[in-house]
Amino acid sequence: MSEFQLVMPKMGESIAEATIIRWTKNEGDSISVDETVLEIATDKVDSEVPSPKAGKLIKRLFNEGDVVPVNAPIAIIALEGSAALSAPVLSVAPPQVKEAVQVVEQVVTKAQETVMPAGGNRFYSPLVLNIAKAENISMSVLETIAGTGAEGRVTKRDILAFVQNKGNISAPISASTNNSASQASKPAVSNSVPPRPPVSMSGGDEIIEMDRMRKLIADHMVMSKHTSPHVTSFVEADVTNMVVWRDKAKKVYEKREGEKITFTPMFIECVARAIKDFPMINVSVDGNNIIKRKNINIGMAAALPTGNLIVPVIKSADGMNLLGLTKSVNDLANRARANKLAPDDIQGGTFTLTNVGGFGNVMGTPIINQPQVAIMATGSIKKKPAVLETPMGDVIAIRHMMFLSLSYDHRVVDGSLGGSFLKRVADYMEQWDVNREI
Repeated sequence: MSEFQLVMPKMGESIAEATIIRWTKNEGDSISVDETVLEIATDKVDSEVPSPKAGKLIKRLFNEGDVVPVNAPIAIIALEGSAALSAPVLSVAPPQVKEAVQVVEQVVTKAQETVMPAGGNRFYSPLVLNIAKAENISMSVLETIAGTGAEGRVTKRDILAFVQNKGNISAPISASTNNSASQASKPAVSNSVPPRPPVSMSGGDEIIEMDRMRKLIADHMVMSKHTSPHVTSFVEADVTNMVVWRDKAKKVYEKREGEKITFTPMFIECVARAIKDFPMINVSVDGNNIIKRKNINIGMAAALPTGNLIVPVIKSADGMNLLGLTKSVNDLANRARANKLAPDDIQGGTFTLTNVGGFGNVMGTPIINQPQVAIMATGSIKKKPAVLETPMGDVIAIRHMMFLSLSYDHRVVDGSLGGSFLKRVADYMEQWDVNREI
């Protein structure tokens, strides 16, 4: 019998696990090529998992709500033409399915054992372990954190809440158990998270519960602010040449290609050029090590109809011309709004661009998209009087001006690098060739 193991896809370099939201196929259902089998979620995106092969689903290895490590088998599919397609689904799993289940159990057990303390009675996900490692939380301290997950499991939200509030703890828990007198002399440590300030309500107020994606975004933003000391620099750019060129090219491009050209691919081109000039802005931090990225993969923050944000990524943006960037931007934006992004579309970003000008804002101070170290925001383009230097002297003219802001991780990006990079982006925008062709 020919079988195929559908595995949990890797949704990003920092994602070690994903939650199964919903199975769209039941055991015994037929599956076509690229047909969705289940829906999953991480702290970055919801996604559908399609089957790359046609066949029949003979075994679901996890239930809805389960958290599964990436690359672990999640379903067994009997391929078209195999004997299993005509056979009834057995109540007792055949040997191949049992073997697959054993593989899954081994994967999960291995992930759990890497974070199970000696003598402990709780297990921790790889994500919780990574956060604990980054925050220097010992296993003895981790054991004291109250978990809100199934069977008292410590979730990402629990450990981030602990990290956020551990500065209020009067004394650390000692890992030593040999000196009881020393232990007794230390003040007791409360394991509970301090209560949030009460929120008063009046009769006309409405309570709206966050949806799951908003909760995950909230956790990710809090984690980023805690991880990276944010610094923001600003410059004002004269983008008149870009505006003039786009006004001239947009009708021709739309008639020829059947789609619009926005400022976003133009901005991305300038950012990619500046990153090549300042490659240390294209890095990540791993403990005391700096990872210098070879590829320039630029994420573009996109607003969904629900009001939530998602960041699809343009891979190797520096290797594309303006036509390629425009096609990629339009494709990713359209699929993001239709909730049709694939897992690969939102992973691997090394730098992020967000356009707050689309909401009429002149500038913003964005939060870094971890594990990156910088994010740039473009404001709205406004006509303003500006001083121009000419051979005949200074003159005042009406120009199209835009603020750029760069938030960067001050652990590895200082003001000189951050400010110089941002100024270089502005220079490329101001030097845009009004006569170029696309």
